Amino acid sequence: MSETTQTPAPNRFKAALANKEAQIGFWLSMADPYLAEVSATAGFDWLLIDNEHAPNDVRSTLSQLQAVAPYRGEAVVRPVNGDVALIKRLLDIGVRNLLVPMIDTEEQARLMVSAVRYPPHGIRGVGSAVGRASRWSSRKDYLDVADDEICLLVQAETATALSNLDAICGVDGIDGVFIGPADLAASMGYRGKAGHPEVQAAIDGAIRTIIASGKAAGTLTSDPALARHYLELGCTFVATGIDILILANGARKLAADFGLGT
Repeated sequence: MSETTQTPAPNRFKAALANKEAQIGFWLSMADPYLAEVSATAGFDWLLIDNEHAPNDVRSTLSQLQAVAPYRGEAVVRPVNGDVALIKRLLDIGVRNLLVPMIDTEEQARLMVSAVRYPPHGIRGVGSAVGRASRWSSRKDYLDVADDEICLLVQAETATALSNLDAICGVDGIDGVFIGPADLAASMGYRGKAGHPEVQAAIDGAIRTIIASGKAAGTLTSDPALARHYLELGCTFVATGIDILILANGARKLAADFGLGT
């Protein structure tokens, strides 16, 4: 096999964010590679494989990466938290786009940058020789280009994070900042009410701050009108639906149409 065929395509998602091209995404919470592949055939720009609020681990994440790899949408993985050792394992299995939850401070953001970079610029452990990321050593240039291939996104989803947003956005190596509506609403005293006017005003303000910093802004909503609103504000990566809720709502509606349901 030639070296050309062994080298993966460039990270289209990272390039699109840098070029301020809107990227429409879809949330994968089913934790199943077969359904991840079904979703990939829809043509979304990016697909979020969730480890924080879905029953995924490193192996199930790997299976979903393999399932969506043939399709145009870039896989983005959300780890359960910003654990440096876990991030190392995800990068080794080929994750190129990370969305790290619950980043409240500049210091936490800097640690995440360090976690995705090899020494001397970071603290990522060097085990690429046996990793999928390097095609098991067939990518001879991997150690030289790996740092630049990673797209690092962090979630600002508390009142504390918003108070530190300028500092978080100022961290070199952060490609984008994602506003988490549900946790932000809870942090502001409106748990379960992400649509509250004060929460929405905070989200809009945060998006403007992120964009003004030069970073890509992102968020999640299942409301098409709200998604378009965020895109009009200049949000670059917006997730517009969640697989498990589409299935659940569709199944419930079908049952209700036949007089069934609880």
